[in-house]
Amino acid sequence: MRSCSRPADAQALATATESSLRERNPQALLDTLARLLEDRTADAAAGTALPRVQSLGRTLRIDADRIDDLVRLTGELTVAKNALGYVAQLAHAEGSSLAGMLKDRHGEFEHLVKELQRSVLELRVLPLRAVLQRFPRMLREIAASLGKPMQLVIEGDDTEADRTIVEMLFEPLLHVLRNAADHGIEAGAERARLGKAPVATIGIKAVREGNEVLVEVTDDGRGVDLERVREMARARGTSDESLRGMTDAELVELLFSPGFSTVENATELSGRGVGMDAVRTAVLKVGGRVSIESRVGSGTTVRLALPYSVMMTDVVTVESAGQMFGIPLEAVVETVRVPPASIASVGAARAAVVGNRTLPIVELGAALGGPERGQSNADALIVVAAVGGHACGIRVDRLGERLQVMLKPLDGLLSGTPGISGTTMLGDGRVLLVLDVAELLR
Repeated sequence: MRSCSRPADAQALATATESSLRERNPQALLDTLARLLEDRTADAAAGTALPRVQSLGRTLRIDADRIDDLVRLTGELTVAKNALGYVAQLAHAEGSSLAGMLKDRHGEFEHLVKELQRSVLELRVLPLRAVLQRFPRMLREIAASLGKPMQLVIEGDDTEADRTIVEMLFEPLLHVLRNAADHGIEAGAERARLGKAPVATIGIKAVREGNEVLVEVTDDGRGVDLERVREMARARGTSDESLRGMTDAELVELLFSPGFSTVENATELSGRGVGMDAVRTAVLKVGGRVSIESRVGSGTTVRLALPYSVMMTDVVTVESAGQMFGIPLEAVVETVRVPPASIASVGAARAAVVGNRTLPIVELGAALGGPERGQSNADALIVVAAVGGHACGIRVDRLGERLQVMLKPLDGLLSGTPGISGTTMLGDGRVLLVLDVAELLR
């Protein structure tokens, strides 16, 4: 088999070229090129692989602040799009001959803005691998400290989500893994008695479904001890009558109560005063949901449903006390009208029966510091909202439209205002305050 040194070929071609040019003998240069081509043809026939030039990946390193600036500019373009829609509505109401053309152009503009939003927001995404790759070593250390053989199985670590989601995910997942290892997984002797595999398995699975990213943490342990949950709830003041009326799902929901723990003695992993409410609080802060599904003797699944992006939000606008507000669409269950007589006072609060359940009623204007609502014989307009398994009725004066907005966090004097998650601008130039429904439910 013939072999050919490529650097030697290059040197030979350079030498022959220089000699031919010096002697002004183009035929010699052509002969040299012909010999090199013959050598390569022979190498190919003999199966010698020729070196290939590695193509450079089409990747740029861009400062995160520049991407955030681009996202903010896209938000301004979204406001301009909403303003154009508002102008189109005004033109149509006035019967302008340009109304139809303006509406068509607004439709085209809206389509382009949505495509731009999608492309820009994808610049902020990261694979969940950035956070999930930290857990295998941690679980090995936890398993060694507890004396329980465990393995971690990760699926879907290439699933992508907004950078903010990925960065906040570590602490909630770490708490869930600690709970699974300490509370859920049995000791080796108990697993042997139950006929389970000697090495316990904890799995983390991530998948994107539409505009949500689902992350599940599953273990093959003992499941939630409901009797223990009842004991701890009773110790915290829950009446026996209330506990008897609770379903298994409602008992599991108690695990999300602030400070609730089924461990009496604090250890490095458990009983530290930080319960599953910390997980739910972190998830709710980014607009997600968390739930627990337990199978007695078979294991537990903690499911986190997180938004793919925290920047874009679908809201429905409402009006109360002359002010416009936005309610995140994922929190809205339904809208109903109820007679004012059906809203009863319960101590300092109010409640009403909606469907087959009694809901606390939040007077939106008063809850945000506005004036108290006067007496009226008109039916009350109620927006039923639910977050984290808790529901309430938000009483408003008028329903508006559905909008897709890019939220801006509160800053300056408004920073930290309770009940408000962010702001955006309406098409007519007014500022829209988007409600934090979880805060209103507290």
